[in-house]
Amino acid sequence: MVYDCMIIGGGPAGLTAAIYARRAGLLTAVMERLYEGGQLASIHTVDNYPGFYGMSGDELIEKMSSHARVYDYGSINDEATGIEENGGIFTIKTGSSAYSAKTVIIASGASPKKLNVRGEDIFTGRGVSYCAVCDGAFFKGKDAAVIGGGNTAAQDALYLARICRRVYMIHRRNRLRAERHFTGLIEQNPAVELIYDAIPDEIYGNESVESLRISGVKTGNKRSLDVSGVFIAVGISPGSGFARGFTELDESGFIKTDEYMRTNVPGVFAAGDVRTSPLRQIITATADGAVAADSARAYLER
Repeated sequence: MVYDCMIIGGGPAGLTAAIYARRAGLLTAVMERLYEGGQLASIHTVDNYPGFYGMSGDELIEKMSSHARVYDYGSINDEATGIEENGGIFTIKTGSSAYSAKTVIIASGASPKKLNVRGEDIFTGRGVSYCAVCDGAFFKGKDAAVIGGGNTAAQDALYLARICRRVYMIHRRNRLRAERHFTGLIEQNPAVELIYDAIPDEIYGNESVESLRISGVKTGNKRSLDVSGVFIAVGISPGSGFARGFTELDESGFIKTDEYMRTNVPGVFAAGDVRTSPLRQIITATADGAVAADSARAYLER
């Protein structure tokens, strides 16, 4: 079978692209290696997606999924490992199979970056987490640390502050990068202690995390924090590895596109967190997905 449009990724961008592609009459499939939703599925509360204030990420993605399923797209539970083009037909390779399509929309999102400090890998799942909403409940009444200074780190700290006894928010700079709204809430929360100009050195423990050692960026002074959980929120890495060498990427590995979501390869588009963008939010991902699907339609009708 040769699909009109193969969408790689089942998050907000991919599901929106599926809706628009099927409404345009394109034979469409969505390839997702894990489960629909991407990072949205791990968000505790969505408060900046118009019309859905206060809804959890799980609830919102279920609404998106239900909407998309109305249009009866093909669902492929597999992971893309590479793309090739031959005679105007794209072959999307996986570990065990291959799929053919006339157009491809890459909406494979991004994943959390690691700290790469001693103890991180050892204690992942035993106190080290990259998702406060997923794992925060395990640390009820305990002390935890959040590493990072952006919106995700701030949201994680605020969420954990409702569960944990104390939350240390550690940032390598002298002020947070988060939006003023989140910064204000952090500064007013008595359960959150801000530690600026500091970086993590090592995560200690026996069976699980027991402490985190940090050092001052300017002073080099060491400090040990007795925590049971370390939540890491220091950025994201794009899920574009399978497209490396096929589409043009920026210096951070995000896929370059124009305003129509077109990559440098005719017939291949990118949408959502995987592409170079000044803002990565649910609303921008869905907008990207809509534009990418319409561009795929226009490409097929050329």
